[in-house]
Amino acid sequence: MTDQQPAPGPPAPPRDHLSAAAAEPGGPEAVRERKFRRDRRHRKLGGVCAGLGRQCDMDPVIFRIGLAVLAITSGLGLVFYGFAWLFIPYDDEEENEARRLLTGRVDGHALTAVLFALVGCGVFLTLLNNSSALTFAAVLALLLAGAGYWSQQRGDPDPDPVAAQAVADAPPEAMAPPVAGGPSWWRDPLKGPHDGVPKYFWGPDPIAVEYQPDAPHFPAGRRGPASGPPGPRGPRWIGGWVFLAAVLAGCLGSTLTWEDQPLGTSLQTGFACALGVLGLGIAISSFLGRTGAGSIILAVIVAALVACSAALPKTITSDWIRTDWRPAAAADVRPGYELGTGVGTLDLSRIDLRKDQTLSTRAEVGAGRLKVIVPRDAEVKLRAEVGIGDIQLPSDTSQDVDIAPDKKKTTTLAPPKGTKDGGTVDLRLEVGIGQVEVARAAS
Repeated sequence: MTDQQPAPGPPAPPRDHLSAAAAEPGGPEAVRERKFRRDRRHRKLGGVCAGLGRQCDMDPVIFRIGLAVLAITSGLGLVFYGFAWLFIPYDDEEENEARRLLTGRVDGHALTAVLFALVGCGVFLTLLNNSSALTFAAVLALLLAGAGYWSQQRGDPDPDPVAAQAVADAPPEAMAPPVAGGPSWWRDPLKGPHDGVPKYFWGPDPIAVEYQPDAPHFPAGRRGPASGPPGPRGPRWIGGWVFLAAVLAGCLGSTLTWEDQPLGTSLQTGFACALGVLGLGIAISSFLGRTGAGSIILAVIVAALVACSAALPKTITSDWIRTDWRPAAAADVRPGYELGTGVGTLDLSRIDLRKDQTLSTRAEVGAGRLKVIVPRDAEVKLRAEVGIGDIQLPSDTSQDVDIAPDKKKTTTLAPPKGTKDGGTVDLRLEVGIGQVEVARAAS
C-alpha cells in the first residue's frame, strides 16, 4: 500500500520588500506625511482650525483665538482663513471650494470664503501704515506657526531609513488610462439626484436632467430625458435690493465723515460700509439660492476701491480752496505753507533780498496746483516732488503737461543775465496729486 502524498497547493505569493516594510512599525505607512485637510466633524465654520488642530495635535481653540486676534488687528486672520477655506478640501473629499466656483457650482460656503478673503485684504491694506499693528500680527503669526510645528514634531517617531528608501525606490502605481469623452475639469456631470445639488452658472439644469446612476455619460451638447417641465426659477429680486442698500450705506458713511476727515478716509469709510452690506447680502442670498455673479463682481470692485482710497494721502481734504500767500518782506515769510485740496499761490516777488541773504521755506498741497513766483534777481535752489502729476519750471520751453508718477526735480535756477545778485531762495515744494509750477516775477 503506497502512502498518498498530499497534493501540492498553489505556491505562496512572494513577499516583496515593500510589503514587508509596510508591515513593520516605522514602515512606509508610518513615514507617509499627513496631508492638511479641513475637519468636517469638528468644524465650527469652515473646518480650518479643526483641521489645523488635528494636523498639529493641538487644541483647535488655540488656532481659533489666534486667527480671531489676527483678523481684528491686521486682517491677516481673515485672509488666511478665507484662502484656506477655498483651496483646502475636507478630509473626505478631493475637490475644494475654489474648484466648485470655477465649475459654476456656487454655494454659501464658497461665497463666505471669498468674502472672508476680500474683507481681510481690505483691512490689511488699510493698516499698511500702522507699523505697530503689523509687527504685532507678524509676531503672533510666527508664534502660532512655531507652536504648531513644535507640537507636530514632538510626537512623530524618527523614520526608518530602510523603509523610506524602499518607498522611494518603489515603482509608481499603475493607473488606468482616461476614458475618452469623460467629464472635464471645468464641468462635472451630476453625481446624484437633483435635490440638494448646487445650481450651475452654465451647463445642465439639475431640474431638467433625470439622474440615472447606470446610464453612460451624455456627449457634449445632449441632455438626458426630462422628467417633466422645469420648475419655475426662484425670484432674484434680492440682488437689486442689496445693491441699493450698498449704495445708500456708502453714501451715508461718506457723508457723515465728509466734513471732519480727509478725502481718502471719507471715501474709505463709505466704500467699507458698502462692502459690508454687499457681504451680508451675498451671505444671505447664497443660502436662499439667489446669488448672482454680478454681486460677486461688484464686491470685488468695491474691495479694490477700498484699497485705492486707503492709499490716498491724508493731506487731501474734501474742500476745494483757492489760497494766495503774499508776504511783503522776508520777515513775513513763514517756514511752511500747507493746503489740503485746491490751488495755492505763493508770491515772493515783492521780497528784496540782500546779496548774502538766504530765504528758506516749503509749501505743500495734497491735491491740486501749487504755483510759486520767485524774485526776478534771486538764485533759486529747488527741490520739488509730485506723487502723480507734472512739474513746470521757468526754463521749460514747452507748456505741455506731462503727467507721470513719482516725479522729482532737484535743481538750481540762476537769475537772468544782466540782473543784480539778489540773494538765494531755498524752496521745498510737495504735491500729492497735481502740478508744481515755478515762475519768475516780471521786471
